[in-house]
Amino acid sequence: MSIQSSPSPQPALRLAPWAAMFAATLLLAACSQENGAPAGMGAAGKPEVGVVTLHRQSVAITAELSGRTAASLVAEVRPQVNGIIQQRLFKEGSEVAAGQPLYLIDPASYKAAYDSAVAAQQKAEAAVPTAQAKFDRYAGLLKQNVVSKQDYDDAAATLAQAQADVASAKASAETARISLDRTSITAPIAGRIDKSTLTPGALVTANQDTVLTTIRALDPINVDVTQSSTNLLNLRQAISEGRLKFSGPNVSVKLKLENGTIYTQTGKMEFAGANVDQTTGTFALRAEFPNPDRLLLPGMYVRALVEEGVAQNSFLVPQRAVSRNTKGEATAMVINAQGKVETRVLAVRNSVGNNWLVDSGVGDDDRVIVEGMQLVRPGGDATGVEVTIDETTGEVKDRGQGTSAAPAASNAAKPAPAAATGN
Repeated sequence: MSIQSSPSPQPALRLAPWAAMFAATLLLAACSQENGAPAGMGAAGKPEVGVVTLHRQSVAITAELSGRTAASLVAEVRPQVNGIIQQRLFKEGSEVAAGQPLYLIDPASYKAAYDSAVAAQQKAEAAVPTAQAKFDRYAGLLKQNVVSKQDYDDAAATLAQAQADVASAKASAETARISLDRTSITAPIAGRIDKSTLTPGALVTANQDTVLTTIRALDPINVDVTQSSTNLLNLRQAISEGRLKFSGPNVSVKLKLENGTIYTQTGKMEFAGANVDQTTGTFALRAEFPNPDRLLLPGMYVRALVEEGVAQNSFLVPQRAVSRNTKGEATAMVINAQGKVETRVLAVRNSVGNNWLVDSGVGDDDRVIVEGMQLVRPGGDATGVEVTIDETTGEVKDRGQGTSAAPAASNAAKPAPAAATGN
C-alpha cells in the first residue's frame, strides 16, 4: 500500500506574519497619500524650505570699536605754599564748582608778611612827594643859575629812586597777597572730587609730589578708542571707488555699555590721531558724549559704534543662509524664478547685525534659502516659504505661505530690514 505524503503547513504559517506586516505598510502609505504630503515636502512633493526675499538697499556701515571712558578734564590739587592744613572744606565724592574753597592752610604767617609788605609800600609812597618837591624846586633854581647842575641831577636821582622804591614795594605787597590767598586752596575746575589724601593737621609743602585730591569733569565725558590702519585704508578705498558714501565730517557715535545696553545719549567724534602706533598698527580716536546723569565714569570699558558711511545698492543676506565651499568662498542657495535651486558665490564685505553685507552674487527679488538647506540640492525643485528672521537672535520666528513660483509683486515691495537705513 502506497502512502502519499501531503505538503507540510509550516512554511505557510511562517509567511503569515510577514504578509500581514506588508499589508499594514501598504495601508499606511495609502492613508498618507490621502491625507497629504510627508513633513518637509510641498503639495507637489517638492521639498519645502524657508526663504527670505532680497532687495537692493542703502546700508549704514558701522564700526564697533572697543575703548574706555576718560574724564574730559582732570585736575590734581596740590598746595602752592607751605603750612599746616587747618580745614577740609568739601565733601569727598561730591560735585564742586570752579573756584570753590577746598582746604585752608594756616594763614597767620602769610597775613603778617602781607601786612609788612603793605606798610613798606606806604613808607615808599610817603617819600615820593618830598623827592618830587625838591626836584621841582631845583629845576627852577637851575634856570636862575642859583644851584649847580650837579645838585639838580642829585635831586632827579633821588626822585627816581623814590619812585622805584614804590614800584618795588607794590610788587612785594602783591607777592605777599598772592601767598596769603594761596592759603585757601580752591577748585581749579568744576567736576566730581575724589577722596582727600591728607587730613587737617597735616604739614604740606609748596608743589609737593603728593596730591591733596583730584577733580574730574564728567559732563561731557570722553571715550578713547582705537582703529586699525588696515580698516581705515579699506574705508577710504571704498569711498574713493564709490562703493561707500561718506557720512560727512560730523560723525555721530553710539555707545554700547559693558552690560550690552545702548547708552541713550549720542556722541560726536572729536579727534583722530595723526600717526599709527608701530607696535599695534592702530591709531587713536576720541569721541565726546553728554553725561548729565553721571552714568558713565572714567575707566569704564565700552564699545563705540561709529557710522563710517552708507553702502548703496547692496544686499543684506542672513548669516544663517551663508556657508563656505571648498575654496573658502561664501555661498548661498537661492530659488530662481523657475523654482530651481541654485548655488551662488557671494562677494561679502562685512557683517551688519545678524546679516552679511553682500555686494554681488545675488539680485533683486532673489529668494535665499535660510531654513531646510539639507533638504535640497542645486538643480532640484523646491517650494519656498517666506519667513521672518529675528534681528536679535538671527533665528526664524515667523513663517508665511509656500510658493514655488517667483515672488509676487507685493513681496517685491516689502520694506528693507530694520538693520539697514535706506536713502
